[in-house]
Amino acid sequence: MNAKNPSRKTGLRQKAQLMSASEIERTLVRLAYEIVEKNGGVDGLGLVGIRRRGVPLAERLGKIIARIESAQVPVGTLDITFYRDDLSTLGPKPVVQEKEIGFEIEDKSIVLCDDVLYTGRTTRAALDALFSHGRPRRVQLCVLIDRGWREIPVEATFVGRHVQTTANEVIEVKLTEIDNAEKVLLMEK
Repeated sequence: MNAKNPSRKTGLRQKAQLMSASEIERTLVRLAYEIVEKNGGVDGLGLVGIRRRGVPLAERLGKIIARIESAQVPVGTLDITFYRDDLSTLGPKPVVQEKEIGFEIEDKSIVLCDDVLYTGRTTRAALDALFSHGRPRRVQLCVLIDRGWREIPVEATFVGRHVQTTANEVIEVKLTEIDNAEKVLLMEK
């Protein structure tokens, strides 16, 4: 493996940078305002990040909303590994982690946060996992990037950016908390 070219191991090449760090930050601020507006404030609101990159996005949105509204919004984590329908393609026996969301979701308006919406399968798995923790009043989906190509009828309530992609393109979201980088890339196979 070549340390200077980490894409070499995946067979992907960078086609374009879609968002810089400042564009990601501005987009999250806009999304936070939209979430507050659509939910009529923060009363009964909770943010749940889908592991992995949805978690830092939910945490960042929670901090921005706290600044906007001068009120804390509970932020939790959802591990959907056990609920995926493509486990056989993910490698040998997945580790099942029964992680609690961290707050009571019963009768709350929950905003599920993820980095990229593509086929809809991650969202379906997240809904299964979420409902195993209780019954929220409503569930909305917030994604940084919606790239189309749905296999399941899922639409995001809050979208940072719509990006039309081809079948041989991949969106890579890099977040400081996980990747020590802050950008969104369009990669090509």
